[in-house]
Amino acid sequence: MKKLILAVAIATCFGLSNAKAQNVNGMKLTDIHVDYIQVRAEKSLLANKQWIVLEYGQKKGDYSELYIRDDNDKKLEFNSAIDCVNKMKSYGYELFSVYTEQIDKDTNRPVYVLKRK
Repeated sequence: MKKLILAVAIATCFGLSNAKAQNVNGMKLTDIHVDYIQVRAEKSLLANKQWIVLEYGQKKGDYSELYIRDDNDKKLEFNSAIDCVNKMKSYGYELFSVYTEQIDKDTNRPVYVLKRK
C-alpha cells in the first residue's frame, strides 16, 4: 500500500511539473510585480464569451498577446470583467479605479484599474 501511495505521489509531481500558470504575453500572473494593472472585457462577436485583456505596462506587439491565457495557451474565458477583478485579488491586487472607454459612437466599456495591496 505504501508503494502505491508513493508511486501515485511521484506520478502526480511529474504531471504537475509541466503545468504552466495563467499568463499574459508569456508572463505568468504570479510573476507580474507592478503596482498597477488594468483589465477590461472583450466580447466575442459570434459567441457569448468574454475574454480579459490585462495590461501591466508590457510592450504591445500583437494585440492578441494581451489576453489572459490558460495552461494550453488558449484565451481564458471569464464570466465578466468583475469575475477577473475577483480572481486578481488572489494575486494581491484590489480595485483602485474604474473608468469607461468609448468603443464607438454609442457604446462604452468599463476599464478596471487594480492596485497591488
